[in-house]
Amino acid sequence: MTTEVKKEGKYSYIEQGEGTPIIILHGLMGGLSNFEEVISFFSDRYKVVVPELPLFSMPLLTTSVKTLAKYIRKFVKFKKFEKVILLGNSLGGHVGLLYTKLYPKDVLGLVLTGSSGLYESAMSDGYPRRGDYDFIKKKCEEVFYDPAVATKEIVDEVFANISDRSKLIKTLALAKSAIRNNMAKDLPKMQTSICLIWGKNDIVTPPKVAEEFYELLPNAELHWIDKCGHAPMMEHPQEFNKILNNWLETKRI
Repeated sequence: MTTEVKKEGKYSYIEQGEGTPIIILHGLMGGLSNFEEVISFFSDRYKVVVPELPLFSMPLLTTSVKTLAKYIRKFVKFKKFEKVILLGNSLGGHVGLLYTKLYPKDVLGLVLTGSSGLYESAMSDGYPRRGDYDFIKKKCEEVFYDPAVATKEIVDEVFANISDRSKLIKTLALAKSAIRNNMAKDLPKMQTSICLIWGKNDIVTPPKVAEEFYELLPNAELHWIDKCGHAPMMEHPQEFNKILNNWLETKRI
């Protein structure tokens, strides 16, 4: 990325712009660069912050969605933010949901795209295979409607993480934590304004998942992006940014 990653204390993050903070939460297999277009578009009106989640540095016994939510809480306090907007993809969406449940008064709005929290099928056909590059390449391509979006750089990064035994174990621990931490019973109690932006062709968190989120959340809007998989902000960044911008303006956040 052309954007500089800042390091302060135990935190690594990208920060651009001024104004109300938008904190972006990346997924289990995602990186900070996945949101480059979002950062560029919104940093003229908001302070866009993308913290690097400690996916592989947490102790194994505490490797969980809840630990990540508490990590973000500490980060928010560290940055002295008062009220924030959260935007999460995949596991990052799940972290955002749990954060919003725990600290509702501090969240102005929550944006979910391909979020876990109800269901995810990433591990449905077997665990990631160490050393099998073609298998990892196929799994990466399945994340997108257009497999060409899964560049060699993306595949290489995922392959490197899966090939590291320690990282693989923590990847599986987080995936299992996401499955265990089902939030169906919590969602009807959440009054926060929530924007759901979903790929119509997402096979990791399929459209029925977005529909269930929409039905359970009392203050949610659901927006679809066609010919789009699990990461709309990467496959259709302009459409994603337009939907999000309109929602923010409508909600006056």
